[in-house]
Amino acid sequence: MSEQQIKITLAQLNPTVGDVTGNAAKARAARDKAKADGADLVVLSELFIAGYPPEDLVLKPAFQSACRAAIEELARETEDGGPAMLIGTPWVEDGKLYNACALLDGGRIAALRFKANLPNYGVFDEKRLFARGPASGPVTVRGVRIGVPICEDIWLEESEDYENVVECLAETGAEILIVPNGSPYARDKADLRLSIVVARVTESGLPLVYLNEVGGQDELIFDGASFALNADLSVAAQLPAFEENITTLTWRKTADGWRCNGPITAQLEGDKADYAACVLGLRDYVRKNGFPGVLLGVSGGIDSALCAAIAVDALGADKVRGVMLPFRYTAQVSLDDAAKLAAALGIRYEILPIADAVNGFETILAPVFKGLERDITEENLQARARGTLLMAISNKTGAMVVTTGNKSEMSVGYATLYGDMNGGFNPIKDIYKTEVFRLSSLRNAWKPDGALGPMGEVIPVNIIIRPPTAELRENQTDQDSLPPYEVLDAILERLVEREEPLATIIEAGFDRDVVTRVDRLLNIAEYKRRQAAPGVKVTRKNFGRDRRYPITNRFRDFGKALPEPDEKLVTRTSRASAEAFEG
Repeated sequence: MSEQQIKITLAQLNPTVGDVTGNAAKARAARDKAKADGADLVVLSELFIAGYPPEDLVLKPAFQSACRAAIEELARETEDGGPAMLIGTPWVEDGKLYNACALLDGGRIAALRFKANLPNYGVFDEKRLFARGPASGPVTVRGVRIGVPICEDIWLEESEDYENVVECLAETGAEILIVPNGSPYARDKADLRLSIVVARVTESGLPLVYLNEVGGQDELIFDGASFALNADLSVAAQLPAFEENITTLTWRKTADGWRCNGPITAQLEGDKADYAACVLGLRDYVRKNGFPGVLLGVSGGIDSALCAAIAVDALGADKVRGVMLPFRYTAQVSLDDAAKLAAALGIRYEILPIADAVNGFETILAPVFKGLERDITEENLQARARGTLLMAISNKTGAMVVTTGNKSEMSVGYATLYGDMNGGFNPIKDIYKTEVFRLSSLRNAWKPDGALGPMGEVIPVNIIIRPPTAELRENQTDQDSLPPYEVLDAILERLVEREEPLATIIEAGFDRDVVTRVDRLLNIAEYKRRQAAPGVKVTRKNFGRDRRYPITNRFRDFGKALPEPDEKLVTRTSRASAEAFEG
């Protein structure tokens, strides 16, 4: 008796939201590769034909129709006898919109499966967009019963309305689980995904293929890193992260079920993964939105230096333009370091002094400011003059301005609206200042595969070791206005990512006055963050898609110990449902 096997091609690809024709072409090319490999099935990621996440675009009837027409055309093409295709798509049925996966085979849409569990936390908003699908049995490909849970369908929650899709599939005869995903990158996410998959494999006793998309979509980065586990929890295959990849896996049926021994690629971790995410995010934002290149203010400081390195790695030196905009407080060392940075990266570089612009503004404002003391207003005129000039160059050339504020600055408002906050995208928006230092040193010793910048020391060491300064007045340093970054970032991580009460942070050993001051700055800077450019998400809670606080907000945590709930005030009937009460 011949050995039973099935060849499954994993198409870890980079779709573009809204580019239905382009996404269909990618799917078609992946199927051609699968056909050449002798595959039985090619698998693409969640909502692939639409791009993920489509947000409210998916509610547009014309878009729904375009996605369906593309799926139907791809289905007709499977009449050639080549591999079947499993592809994510929005799908309207009986007046309801579903997050679906379509099996295309034999010239038709052979099966549809709908996502049952819709995430509505963090960056996700699917309960508002899609109807909940029923738990369904497996689909059949070349005689093999394939279970198709979609992304959240394997992330079990403790809630009454959660459908255990994997349990249903196992009970109805699935032999292999294939999970199409749109799972965004976040620090240490790979470990979380693996633990989830291990739990599902353990519960079901079935091998599982976890296929994730790759690429940048606004603030979200999809890292790919698709993988498969055998039923005994051994790694069957591991695809690379942060790059497109098409790999065909051969699964063979043994006495213990289906098994695969495929390629295993080492994964990036920690700071290397964060840096690669920043590069991919900027690259896709620029390319997918059609910008011919980017420009940025190069100050001789570490934030702009790191952003320049990321930009060159993402786009190539010929697509990056650095502009030094000095004023009388700009030190010669800043001019020297900026020039060295530009030379090391090989970018176009020019110096545009801003004295005439700043002095002109002050002359115009003199009658209005008469009798008032000089203060931060005049300092901010420098930043706003720079922002205006960078935007003018952008307007003239079409190049996008890269803004360079780090997460520490975005947290406490240490940035100037319509000045250094000007720009279209910020690759380090979710990177704290202490991490900026680490990533800069890392980049001088390493660069990710596919990066277009040069190897070696691209960020002058003096930029890394020099005390940070905005150079808006004589002998200014950031630490004149802020706590040391090691302290500031540790407090911010607890306030932003962990949402810890002030009392808890103070109990951990941080100075009460410093903690309350940082919390106050975080609260009052919300209006600035609402006007900030989008930027790459790398932490578990970024500003924008994750952390959405009201601008008008009078609540303040004063660092007092939290009172214990008084359960005696809660009556039994106050917890009862309306139905129970009426009964």
